[in-house]
Amino acid sequence: MASGFFAILDDIAALMDDVAVASKLATKKTAGILGDDLAVNAEKATGFLSSRELPVLWAITKGSFLNKLIILPIIFGLNWLFPAAIKIILVIGGLYLAYEGAEKIIEFFFHKNDHKTEHEEALDVMDDPIAAEKAKVKSAITTDFILSLEIVIIALGSVLDQPLLNQILTVTVVSIIATVGVYGIVALIVRMDDAGYKLQKKSRKEGGILFNIGQLLINMLPWVIKILGVVGTIALILVAGGIFLHNVEYLHHLIEDLPTPAIVNEFGAGILGGVIMVLVITLVKKIVSLFKK
Repeated sequence: MASGFFAILDDIAALMDDVAVASKLATKKTAGILGDDLAVNAEKATGFLSSRELPVLWAITKGSFLNKLIILPIIFGLNWLFPAAIKIILVIGGLYLAYEGAEKIIEFFFHKNDHKTEHEEALDVMDDPIAAEKAKVKSAITTDFILSLEIVIIALGSVLDQPLLNQILTVTVVSIIATVGVYGIVALIVRMDDAGYKLQKKSRKEGGILFNIGQLLINMLPWVIKILGVVGTIALILVAGGIFLHNVEYLHHLIEDLPTPAIVNEFGAGILGGVIMVLVITLVKKIVSLFKK
């Protein structure tokens, strides 16, 4: 009886060891998308009142966990019943990311005067903070769903030769690591200024080392947010372009002989897909508005 029990423990240990090795490999393969995920979500998790930053981030984190809870069984089911559907879902998700990225770029270059100043945006948030929070949280969770889908599928692709139980455990571990890691770092970023103020408080004299470090953190935050906004937009385009080039056979063969770097090809494909989506959605909106009149 005892020997049977220890044999079971030995099997569990061996399984966990296999899962740990597979998770490490899968995490390496998803490192690029995790970097994009961090940039995109850090940009989306900023811009709130200081007292609301962590509650909003927690709401987005819970949404991210829920996304993965929905995605995991669907992806495993589709991979078993209809593997081709995974590519279709990925491409649709890529079109959404491309649209979001291209729309930001178009607005920046062609609708600068339509943008509100930071002061006006801050006033809007103060006028209706609940609506502003809900809108941004919803947008962040929607984008996270697409990026989570990409992470899950890449992780699954790295362990397709493993038994089903190993696949499930490995992809689940990678999903948890992705969520905790990404949003943990985002939390550190959005609280940089608070950390700076606390360091200054601890500093007994102005100009001390702690005071200067605190001031540096406070001064850096606006720049970090602006940089993340740019990086996040580029990340959306690159992720979308990568999805198109790896999952649309025609595009994949089209770029095979091109001498340009992969990142340039991905950005070009993402921009093209995004511009097409912006044109299509703008046209649809105009047609719908005409029918409403």
